[in-house]
Amino acid sequence: VQLQASGGGLVQAGDSLRLSCAASGGTFSYYVMGWFRQAPGKEREFVAAVSRSGGITYYADFVKGRFTISRDNTKNTVYLQMISLEVEDTAVYCCAASKLTGRVFRVYEYDVWGQGTLVTVSS
Repeated sequence: VQLQASGGGLVQAGDSLRLSCAASGGTFSYYVMGWFRQAPGKEREFVAAVSRSGGITYYADFVKGRFTISRDNTKNTVYLQMISLEVEDTAVYCCAASKLTGRVFRVYEYDVWGQGTLVTVSS
């Protein structure tokens, strides 16, 4: 499967943004899907993940209820809705696919990565 993320941009603190990640070339519903981010000078970190059916989601603690991950298996797309964005959310956001099940949140647990989309939050 190949992944293509989009939706990043420059926003102000407090704004909202929705990222999308379109999958192609594979069976999308076989994969747990996740979002990660990497800020300048920092390591890649887990943001959120959603189960194959979309029924189970889990988030990094820093999300604090501001982000929502969802997927549409009919459109082979996973989304990350972000509200109340903070300057600290500035990063390149990447989507990834994992063949594992359960709580999949480590970088090495993901098999396929899309290119990132840059989110810049200004104060």
